[in-house]
Amino acid sequence: MSLKPNGLARAAVRFKPASFAGTFVALLMSALIVAACGVLLETSIRASVPAERYANAPVVVAADQSARVVADTVDGPEETAYPLPDTARVDAGLAAKAAGVPGAATAVPDFTFPVHGEDSPGALTGHGWGSHAFTGTALSKGAAPHAGEVVLGADAARTAKAGVGDTVVLETAGGRAGFRVSGLAEAGAGDTVGEGAGGGATAWFADAEAPVLAGHPGQADAIAVTAKDGADTDALAAAVEQALTGTGAQTLTGDDRGEVEDHGLAYGKETLFAIGGSFGGIATLVAVFTAAGTVALSVGQRTREFALLRAVGATPRQIRRAVAAEALLVAPLAGLLGCLPGIGLAHWWFGQMQDRGAVPEAVELHVSGFPLLAAVGVGLLTALGAGLAAGRRPAKIKPGQALAEASVERLRPGVVRTVLGLAAVGGGSALAGVAASAAGSDAANASLGVVMLFMLAVALLGPILARVCAALFGLLLRGGDASASLAAANSRTNARRLASAITPIVLAMAFASTLVFMHTSESHVASEQLRDGITADHVVTAPAGLPADAADRAARAPGVDAAVSLLDTQVLVPVRGGGETSLQGTATQGISGSGAELAKVQDLDVREGSLDRVGEGRIAIDRTLATATDTGLGDKLPLYLPDGTKAAPEVVAVYGRGLGLPAVTMDRASLDGHVTSAFADTLLVSGGDAEPLAPLGEVTDASGYALAQNVDREFGAWANYMMAAVLGGFAAVAAVNTLVMTVLDRRRELNTLRLVGSTRRQVLRMLGWESLLVSAAGVALGTAIAMITLTPMMRGLTGEFPHVPPLLYAAFAATAAALGLAAVTLPARAALRDRGA
Repeated sequence: MSLKPNGLARAAVRFKPASFAGTFVALLMSALIVAACGVLLETSIRASVPAERYANAPVVVAADQSARVVADTVDGPEETAYPLPDTARVDAGLAAKAAGVPGAATAVPDFTFPVHGEDSPGALTGHGWGSHAFTGTALSKGAAPHAGEVVLGADAARTAKAGVGDTVVLETAGGRAGFRVSGLAEAGAGDTVGEGAGGGATAWFADAEAPVLAGHPGQADAIAVTAKDGADTDALAAAVEQALTGTGAQTLTGDDRGEVEDHGLAYGKETLFAIGGSFGGIATLVAVFTAAGTVALSVGQRTREFALLRAVGATPRQIRRAVAAEALLVAPLAGLLGCLPGIGLAHWWFGQMQDRGAVPEAVELHVSGFPLLAAVGVGLLTALGAGLAAGRRPAKIKPGQALAEASVERLRPGVVRTVLGLAAVGGGSALAGVAASAAGSDAANASLGVVMLFMLAVALLGPILARVCAALFGLLLRGGDASASLAAANSRTNARRLASAITPIVLAMAFASTLVFMHTSESHVASEQLRDGITADHVVTAPAGLPADAADRAARAPGVDAAVSLLDTQVLVPVRGGGETSLQGTATQGISGSGAELAKVQDLDVREGSLDRVGEGRIAIDRTLATATDTGLGDKLPLYLPDGTKAAPEVVAVYGRGLGLPAVTMDRASLDGHVTSAFADTLLVSGGDAEPLAPLGEVTDASGYALAQNVDREFGAWANYMMAAVLGGFAAVAAVNTLVMTVLDRRRELNTLRLVGSTRRQVLRMLGWESLLVSAAGVALGTAIAMITLTPMMRGLTGEFPHVPPLLYAAFAATAAALGLAAVTLPARAALRDRGA
């Protein structure tokens, strides 16, 4: 069939542009969503950061900063990489091998670690002095450091009020010790990048001593290889890679070096992929789903025209060509215009993620023709498919039958449509049962299928659901005046029109409620667990970490019963979900004291076992994690420590407050050598006064600490609300668009009512009642889908029922009602005014 625009299509678009306005808006919005998510997806794939610290080292040797899992798929073994929570390190001895290859000038082991000054905790960033070879740092006074010595930057020297020959007391992972100041230095460009672990002040130690002070003897963060004059970077990299074959180390050049410096890039890519890929896939389905419904409505509204064309001799082929050609005339332009605001949305969204620290500032947004072409193509295929499907029946039936069906709505939906709709209901119900019996990610994944299947069922069974809703709400309207009764009768006899108006509202309510109330439910449970779980009288925190002896010093304060310091980090835990194994980043706390002491300052709600046994090779975990990993008391739990080291500790306790508090509890010593910072983040103190604790850091009570922790979850809340706004907003625009289209299509009906004696006020009141019926039905169905989705998901994730703030839900319902009322009454007023009614 030729898709070249024929006279029918051109005439329809030219002389009745209003008929295509709704289709144009729907396709434009669809392109906007697809383009925005596509741009973010492409950025997640192509994102990189330029090397800054290693800018003068053309080749960098580093460990793989990912943990990898190989899963069996239909296409064979497939490897998936998961970014590590902390830095994986390489053998510092590999520097000698790298330095011996042709073209290498130097190969310097690099170390970066936090250092506490005696009077200014957390004010320094430590490095090995050898890094000056590629960072540009130069001595301004004195000499390079030897064992027991340090070179201070200008800021560090000024803060410590120390000069060459003086002794300063510094605290590192190796403990507290005095260091003689051997020299002062001006930090080069490589050492002034960012603010590091301890602000702008820097200290350099002897290379032989630096790995011990960093807490990683014999290991380096990376090895920077500088080149001799005239050496080719690619040749040098190949030589280094060959020299280090079998060591597991990676040889990096170009922007790949930047990922070694900035571990935020890996998480930024994950965030962008989650929004552009995972959420983008759902958003694209919703956009296609909504646009297809609008196109089908537009074609369906012209059934009378198609019937007349068939009556005067138009062939089915000509009707189908006309519908397809209309799509060709409208969809490409709508898609192209939709791409422009889509790029704008992607820029704004990307900037917001950078402002919130989810994506490194150095990452740039990538905009190419691929996502824009995909947006236009998706819109065109949607318009073609929906148009041809909707025009199939008017094109194939006999002219007389076509005229009859154009006058009276068919009461029964198609058999295929009904069967598919019932199948979607059955599938959604089955998945809801699976989600109810699952936990963790399995419950979340199954619940996603629930909402999609039930939305499909609403679209397919729309006329039937519309008649049911019209009958139920019509009982209430019958008790009203003539306008209300007429609205009820109209709704019952025009179920297809009612269904087309209800579906977008159901879509908006279901997705917005699911995304927003999922967050409110998790936050509610987490806040309760955090509030009930912190039983300490005082909580001490410090942005750069607490002194190493903070717990001992606090324990010696008058009246203190217990003091336990916590090192907050993450471990990666293999979790089965959807038949595949993935690595789940799990919040972990390393405790300085015994489990018995921890119980005095933190109530984890232990369900099985005892915290007293937590120690070397023994951990306690949250019950949700235990369920997700199928691990019980006495079992070994395989996991990856923060730097990627594999471990399999024994589970000695299972507790219930792992959502508000860390889901894994282990002894602090088990994390030694596996984290960058050796300093604890939090100190929990039971008993005593706050004043003696003030020198250790910022002191607050349990409620103040809980409030600060809740603020830290802001990005998760913002991300959920943004996704809800994008999907809900798109569906709301679609709902308004559909309602406006249906009202404008009823101009003849409205004016007929005026001719038989109805006043303008009565007609508008009738439409108002109809809009309220549509809004109420959409809100009710959307709420039902959201609750069916959320209940098993939240039971699996939190063990609780969904938490729905009444005012927030009321705002959603009121917004739906207000939009419906405005979308109906405003065009109706204009239509009646145009007719002089």
